[in-house]
Amino acid sequence: MKKVFAGVLAGVLACSAFSGMVMADELLPGGGSNVIYVITPSTSNPYFKTVQDQATAKGEELGYEVKCVSHDDDAAKQLELFEAAANDHAAAIICDNAGADASIEAVQAAYDAGIPTFLVDREINQEGLAVAQLVADNAQGAQEIAEAWVEAMGFEGKYAELLGLESDTNCQVRSENFHSIIDEYPDFEMVAQQSANWDQTEAYEKTESILQSNPEITGIICGNDTMACGAVQACIDAGRDDIKIIGVDGSDEAAAYIKSGNMVGTALQQIALITTTAVEEADAYLKGTAPEEEKQLIPCVAITAENVDNLSAFVYTEGGAETEAE
Repeated sequence: MKKVFAGVLAGVLACSAFSGMVMADELLPGGGSNVIYVITPSTSNPYFKTVQDQATAKGEELGYEVKCVSHDDDAAKQLELFEAAANDHAAAIICDNAGADASIEAVQAAYDAGIPTFLVDREINQEGLAVAQLVADNAQGAQEIAEAWVEAMGFEGKYAELLGLESDTNCQVRSENFHSIIDEYPDFEMVAQQSANWDQTEAYEKTESILQSNPEITGIICGNDTMACGAVQACIDAGRDDIKIIGVDGSDEAAAYIKSGNMVGTALQQIALITTTAVEEADAYLKGTAPEEEKQLIPCVAITAENVDNLSAFVYTEGGAETEAE
């Protein structure tokens, strides 16, 4: 009986000592190599290039070999890249995924192979497969930049909306939260809403068509900066520099248009900070420490003419210090 009691007591003490922590032997082991795979959409979009650049810089700083590849928003190609990472015995995967539902299979495959996945920018509609899902607080960011746009519009007017990839959770969240602000004002009327699939050329063409069909519009809200920049250029080419445009991302191209007065603003997703945090968490995880939470929200920063000079390469500085995640 004394031995049984001693064993129970030891177990209680052990549970107490490790309360709230995941034991190292419960963590996914990784593939055994020193390679981190970084899988993103096409780097023709500077936002996704930033993910690869930041992950490479931080990964190499921490002593890893970093391999970057792109899935081009193709879920089948993404699955092939995850399988290639597994075959290459990747230690971990950093991924900006190809769809909230379509990406579950790929993350499941990595999980089954014992390789931890850290999602950045876009989340998936299932918990427990990725070690971490680090995303910008799109609801907060969309609301804040919508408030700036509403004021710039004079609290009234007809407008159009360019949506991103409609299967992407970020598309839905941004649109819903734009409207949570705009729809509070009865003198606004949305006369067109079309998807431009996050693409600049498509946004340019859609804006041309919208302007021809609805010349009375005075504003355009866009789900990302790539589409916003396409819309801006279409408006400039049409001689409509009066149209108030917003986006989401915080790209340097958008910042240039804000400085020139062709855009009202953008909601900066701190993707540089998000990515470096993901790589640091991957390194810690492989060394035995799991993040406290899977879902992690990083605050956005509303960028307008008042503070655009503090923005460069998706990094916002104020007083010389990069903003920190809250």
